[in-house]
Amino acid sequence: MATKKAPAKSAAKKSTTTKSTSARKATAKKSSSSKTPAKKTAASKSAARKTPAKKTAARKYSTSAGSQVATEMHEMHEGKLKIGRSGTKVTNPRQAIAIGLSEARKKGAKVPPKPNPK
Repeated sequence: MATKKAPAKSAAKKSTTTKSTSARKATAKKSSSSKTPAKKTAASKSAARKTPAKKTAARKYSTSAGSQVATEMHEMHEGKLKIGRSGTKVTNPRQAIAIGLSEARKKGAKVPPKPNPK
């Protein structure tokens, strides 16, 4: 009557896993106890104060420019917006915005100047 014993490897694995978890717990306890609360410096105290409300900046784009862009976007969604000489349909919303802004510039609406390409 020979009985089979469990392999010794599995027993060794069990003991190593329990050791590693207990070692992790010990290191976690050490690291948490070594932390000290940070002291507030004068710079952080001044940053904590509320800053006075800034004056609102002037609008970059006029309302007429916004309405011009809105009409161009509407035309693009309907499929009626076309590019200058070639007459191809506009499918990109960014391109429709650019067309609306350029037309607003031509009409004299308040729009920032075009960015210069590098």
